[in-house]
Amino acid sequence: MVRITRVHTGDGDGGETSLLTGERVLKSNPRVEMYGTIDELNSLIGWIRMELSRLPKQHSDGGVRVPALRIEEELDPMLSMIQQELFDIGGESAGTPSALPEQMSLVQMKHADRLVQEMDHWTDQQEPLNSFILPSGSPVVVALHVVRTVTRRSERCAVNLLEAEGEGAVRPVVLAYLNRLSDWMFVAARHVNQALAEEEVLWVPLGTRDSES
Repeated sequence: MVRITRVHTGDGDGGETSLLTGERVLKSNPRVEMYGTIDELNSLIGWIRMELSRLPKQHSDGGVRVPALRIEEELDPMLSMIQQELFDIGGESAGTPSALPEQMSLVQMKHADRLVQEMDHWTDQQEPLNSFILPSGSPVVVALHVVRTVTRRSERCAVNLLEAEGEGAVRPVVLAYLNRLSDWMFVAARHVNQALAEEEVLWVPLGTRDSES
């Protein structure tokens, strides 16, 4: 069990921080950038969960808005689990895989596979797309799209770390998890739109827009 008695230590006042191995590096280090972005991602998932809780659960006539209740009951536990797993990934990212403590539990491919299973379940119920989707709609859907893009950025940070430190700097399962999570956010946004009977806003190519004006 982790026990934190003091948050501020002053050790980072000069722009350096300690990795899991005890090594001191600049806060601009690619490894710090990676786990910092994952921390940002985790915080934004908390924002999605907040927006889910704020979905109107009653109609204007006082009746229960069942789809809103169901979508929160479905998604919130999934997002909670993702937050836990991202915290695990952020923790391991503070050190090279070869130097991690032996007793440290790590996210495995089964966790990334679960994301695919959840996506496939939703996709089977969705209409095929004939254009790209613009991030818009209800606060929950917009939040999911924002988090989708930050997930992509965290994936790019992981790739940058690989380029900087070479093979072995990031476990392949971490890359797979982040790649699938971004797709998960996209499919989840479509799932919420469908559940709440809201219209998706599709991108219209410039040539088509010009011809219609």
